[in-house]
Amino acid sequence: MAVSYEYSIGSVRAREKHLLTRTDIEQFLACKSEKELCDLLKDKGYGEGDSVEALLTSHSEALWKYLKSTAPDFDIFLPFLIQNDAHNYKVILKGTMADREYDALLVTPCTVELPAMRTAIEKRLPNLLPEWLSKFADKAYEALAHTGDARLSDAYIDRAVMLEMLRLSEKSGSAFLRDYVRNVVFYSDIKSALRSARTGANREYLKRALIRVEGFRKEEVIAAAMKGYDALTDTLSKYSEYDCRRAMEAFKESPSAFERWVDNRLTALCKERCKRVSEGAEPLLGYYLGSEIEKKVIHIITSGVRTKSDADTIRERLREIYG
Repeated sequence: MAVSYEYSIGSVRAREKHLLTRTDIEQFLACKSEKELCDLLKDKGYGEGDSVEALLTSHSEALWKYLKSTAPDFDIFLPFLIQNDAHNYKVILKGTMADREYDALLVTPCTVELPAMRTAIEKRLPNLLPEWLSKFADKAYEALAHTGDARLSDAYIDRAVMLEMLRLSEKSGSAFLRDYVRNVVFYSDIKSALRSARTGANREYLKRALIRVEGFRKEEVIAAAMKGYDALTDTLSKYSEYDCRRAMEAFKESPSAFERWVDNRLTALCKERCKRVSEGAEPLLGYYLGSEIEKKVIHIITSGVRTKSDADTIRERLREIYG
């Protein structure tokens, strides 16, 4: 029998009570060792394993299993699943070209089975891949094989996945998902432009790397980037789209402050559009994205614990949480 949204939303609301709280975060920040952090995560029911990475992997597997059993229409999560496909394509392509092991870097779940992805790359059979990826796969292969330009190769795959995320979100029927993905693509463009201006990438690279999304002034951004890093940051600081002006204020503080600002903007969007909604897919999407930001927070804390950073230093890097 098909699961209804009424049932799935009730289920998600119950599970939201187990998301991390600020009190939990402060407890994690007080940890002096990774073992202590692992023990606290286990107490929170975060999975199984003897390392933070193992616990997070276990947690992710359980999360996807739950979502598959609960979501009336699992296709609503496709914009996020295909990011794993893009990641796996890059990993397998680079591992194949360099003749090195890469299995530990692959991620699941994904929409393209890993054996099919391997065969498609190793035997150059792009027809084994979904259309959104196959259109750019050969270009990515050629860029890496003949020029050794890993950044250009990645740009082709990033373009493929961003375009498909936009397409899927537009047809999903969820205004939240559409707006969320537009924010993701917009700030992916901004990051690419800033990185390109810093490294002196050429115009052709930017044309391939930057994606057209509502509110993004592609030609203006490319023209500014060609004038240099300072010209680009000055131009972006004048844009109001997606609150870009405030994002650039954070960027002037530091690139890490900019990354934190973008993540917090996305989390705020989730809270505003998903947390108090009582129908449709938004509560499920919010729960999933809230769980993902938790993982990022845990990674940041783990890194700080391993490097013996003090709690205040780690706290400055933390993101807002959904719970």
